[in-house]
Amino acid sequence: MKVVMLLGVSTGGVASHVAQIGARLRDQGVEVMVVTHPITAERFDLAPVRLWWPGSGGWFRTLHDFARLRTLASASDVVHAHGLRAGALGVLAVRSLPRARWPRIVVTLHNVPVGGRSLRAVSAGLERVIARGADVVLGVSGDLVDRARALGASQCARALVPAPARPPIHRDKAQVRESLGVHEGGVLLVTVARLAPQKGLDTLSDTSLLLKGRLGAGEVPGATGLTWAVAGEGPLEGYLDRRIETEGLPVVALGLRDDVPDLLAAADLVVSTAVWEGQPIWLQEAMALGAAIVATDVGGTREVTGDGASLVPAGDPAYLTDRIVDLLSDRSRAQALREAALERGQELPTTSDVLAQLMAAYTG
Repeated sequence: MKVVMLLGVSTGGVASHVAQIGARLRDQGVEVMVVTHPITAERFDLAPVRLWWPGSGGWFRTLHDFARLRTLASASDVVHAHGLRAGALGVLAVRSLPRARWPRIVVTLHNVPVGGRSLRAVSAGLERVIARGADVVLGVSGDLVDRARALGASQCARALVPAPARPPIHRDKAQVRESLGVHEGGVLLVTVARLAPQKGLDTLSDTSLLLKGRLGAGEVPGATGLTWAVAGEGPLEGYLDRRIETEGLPVVALGLRDDVPDLLAAADLVVSTAVWEGQPIWLQEAMALGAAIVATDVGGTREVTGDGASLVPAGDPAYLTDRIVDLLSDRSRAQALREAALERGQELPTTSDVLAQLMAAYTG
């Protein structure tokens, strides 16, 4: 079987997922070719790869490469596109071929569009193209599946994403906390996120100020200070840095890190303030490490965490602050949450589950 994987610019979860499932499919004897942007190819082991993305080389180059995509599609059994833009391109490439040369077209939707009216309008158009043109639409959360079904998708399901293995820890808790300036009695919260609008950085910032005040007022016995470590990079780095500097937030912007498991294992609480999530891999890693998690109840987060996290409404800093203070003040509740996270982590999909779903989608 020959499969073309198509995805756009990605520096995080989508490309990591494609790399993972591509490797597993190859292990099963499937021939996989990845078509993506050079930025993505540079960060992930996606070979063999064709480097291309519309607009990156002018209109003439775009039309030339779209023709090459059609050629690749016509010589393949399956085109599996990831994301809205890649999904619509994949559908158009496949359906522009003579019917006798159509491969199956599978699209995995990884995100809900977050932005202004014009962006949402364009995204809605791409969703319709995908829903009406793909053989199978997979969504990483139930709400994405519902949207595709409402737009006319004939076959759609929640995409299974293989749960990560328990990541290795290279430094003990005390070393990590000391490196972040967290001294005895200090509270350490950890968030891992691409610094983009859907990650709720305004909620994170506002909550950190409320927490700083409440810990300073002695509401958490024994707490002497707060450090909220945020690991990640993205377009809102400047926004977060400005708020830290001008408002004195107890937040440390760490940038991109290669020691995320160490950070998660050292945290008193792991916190997600996202406006929307699909199947957040970093929270799955946190569960595998037995972290106490507080997360906004958005997108597919509940589908991933089950009872292994304390879920709160999105965009409500006061509510989130109350929940964090409660858990910091009650060690037995936090410990019960850690145990629930470990248990839930054992129930998440395996690589075998994911491969079975993909082969069913690919073969019809």
